[in-house]
Amino acid sequence: MSDRIFSFSIYCISLIVVAAFVWIISDVVLKGYSLVSWDFIVSEPEDAGRGGGIAPILVSTLWVLLIALVIALPLGIATAIWLAEFSRSNTGAVHIGTALDVLAGVPSIVYGLFGNAFFCIYLGLGYSILSGGLTLACMILPVFIRTCESGIRAVNSDWRLGGIALGMRRSVVVWKILLPAAKPAIIAGLVLSIGRATAETAALIFTSGYVDRMPESMFDSARVLAVHIYDLTMNVTGGDQAAYGSALILIVLIIVLNALAQSLLDSWFRRSEYS
Repeated sequence: MSDRIFSFSIYCISLIVVAAFVWIISDVVLKGYSLVSWDFIVSEPEDAGRGGGIAPILVSTLWVLLIALVIALPLGIATAIWLAEFSRSNTGAVHIGTALDVLAGVPSIVYGLFGNAFFCIYLGLGYSILSGGLTLACMILPVFIRTCESGIRAVNSDWRLGGIALGMRRSVVVWKILLPAAKPAIIAGLVLSIGRATAETAALIFTSGYVDRMPESMFDSARVLAVHIYDLTMNVTGGDQAAYGSALILIVLIIVLNALAQSLLDSWFRRSEYS
């Protein structure tokens, strides 16, 4: 009887979560679908965003996300490998892990203030795409590192010993055996990172800025989709319809980027296995 109650409770909780997700997505789709078109994607905003499209905002979003991922992915994977494989008995690694856990829970507004003080002012980058991308990289690194580290640690030790017994160098064991085995965790960390970075608002208000024109370089100030949605909702009277349309584009963008990232990682792991 207790097993049935437990199973029923899990089923009800899962149903509530799925229903909430479907309700949110349906609301955005129903209210934003009528506005979304090719012109909306490729044209520039007009009348403070009430009219026109989101072309410069979309380009700025991709720029910021690309910079963040290019910095966070190699640094995050390298750090995760070091923590999981080369510092198991190192006391300092325990403190680093604790620091990463604390940083993962720091509110994004704090990262925004740090990015503004360090990247914008101290390094002299100003309000720019580069400042926003660097700030996002700092923000997603803790979660990405800990997720990848957990995946690498979870690989059966027999795989490590088997590789060493075959005469493989430790670096080859990590590259050829452990990373492919930890692929689900790496993909999960990447998906979480893309979702958080793409939907970030607070950190980018203080670093990349509000400008809604087409950026010409990574040193230009720019507005990302999440900031654009916030501005339309909070500061622009009559901007709710455009906000819903932008939110729908943002959801589609996250889905496409996640699928693309997973595809690229799968391709990379397949090449590493046969190289």
